[in-house]
Parts: sequence; structure tokens; C-alpha cells
Amino acid sequence: MAFKVVSDSFKDGDYLGKDHILSADFGFGCAGGNQSPHLRWSGAPEGTKSFAVTCYDPDAPTGSGFWHWVVINIPASATELALDAGNAKSGKLPKGALQTRTDFGTPGYGGPCPPEGDHPHRYFFTVHAVGGDINANADTSAAVIGFQRHFNTLAKSAVMGLFKR
Repeated sequence: MAFKVVSDSFKDGDYLGKDHILSADFGFGCAGGNQSPHLRWSGAPEGTKSFAVTCYDPDAPTGSGFWHWVVINIPASATELALDAGNAKSGKLPKGALQTRTDFGTPGYGGPCPPEGDHPHRYFFTVHAVGGDINANADTSAAVIGFQRHFNTLAKSAVMGLFKR
């Protein structure tokens, strides 16, 4: 069985609903609910010690994309993240999981909010089956997490949502 991720919140290639868009609190001009979508995965390879979840926008006009969500150390027994698990106040992350710093400068989910009038941006929600340790704290950057994850990923799968304003 191949490693696969799906979402009850959106279908691969569809536009993300307003609930998942960045809230006005962030000051970027969007007014969504800022809820991370539900994600469910199956078919993890043998040797998986934990999972990592990322949300990345390669279309952001930064020259390096934009990291919207980074979660590591999700227990190997987990098979999904609930709707709004990226909200630290929700208490919905599995015990032991750690959200690390995004390009918003803080840990936790920050929804899409591309520049007004720009083309549709792609948001890749990727689940990584990790076979080794990722050593980090909540302030570790997405790039440093990515470096460690790169050398420890056994398999990965993504579901992609779109957003344009």
C-alpha cells in the first residue's frame, strides 16, 4: 500500500474554503477562519518513528516560497490531524507533537492570504513519514526543520489546495 494523505476539508486540487484562510488578526488583509484543515493518512512505511506535517506555498512572491504550518514529532500511532489542530488553543494535536515557527514568525497554522489580484497560489499539505529524530523547539525555523526532515523522510504524500483573492 502506498503512503497517501487525504482531507475531509477539501479535495486535492480544489479551492480552500474560507474557514482555512488567514484571519484578519494577522493584518494581511484576509478575513478567514484560520482553521487548519483535517488531514488523514495511511500506508506508512515500516520503520516510521513519527510524522511531520507541513503547509507550503511555492507561489509566494518571496523568492523562497512561504511556510504556513510546520508540525513535527507526531506519534507514529497517529493517522490524522483534526480540523483546527494547528490552533494551539484547540488542544487537538496528538500528545508529543510540536508546532514550530512558520514564515509568520510564530508556531501554529497561518492560512493562505496571497496578494490581492495575484494568480491562484498552491498550498501543499504534506505528511512526511519520519524514520529518525528531528531535534527542534518551537522557535526552530522551517528551513532547519526541512534540512533534518530531508535526511529522515521514509515517504511523503501531499494534498494541494488553491486560493486566490
